[in-house]
Amino acid sequence: MSYLDDPRVLFAAERTLLAWQRTAIAVIGLGFVIERFGLFMRFVNGARLPAHHAQMSLVIALLFLLTGACVALLSVWQFRRFVRQLSAPEIPPGYMTWPAPAMNVLLAATACVAAGWIIVCE
Repeated sequence: MSYLDDPRVLFAAERTLLAWQRTAIAVIGLGFVIERFGLFMRFVNGARLPAHHAQMSLVIALLFLLTGACVALLSVWQFRRFVRQLSAPEIPPGYMTWPAPAMNVLLAATACVAAGWIIVCE
């Protein structure tokens, strides 16, 4: 909590939220890369690839997708908790604090839908 009555505190918290958003996007993206690499390995090796190896990339990809979704949701929770503790002078009049958290929630939902899609398509 700040004692500065300065709107820069809110903007710093929002930048932190967006940094966590970038981290979540990177983790989710890595999950997709791992899943596609598993598909590539199945294509290249064909029947020679053991079944447990083929499924391992799927499991790891799903873990990364769901971890990215959790990171996005946890960052929203932390940001909302922080914003509730700010005093009125720290939030500029008319400034909307909901778009960045809403984007993180949308990102988490998209990652969960993608994880479900990958499960269904396998």
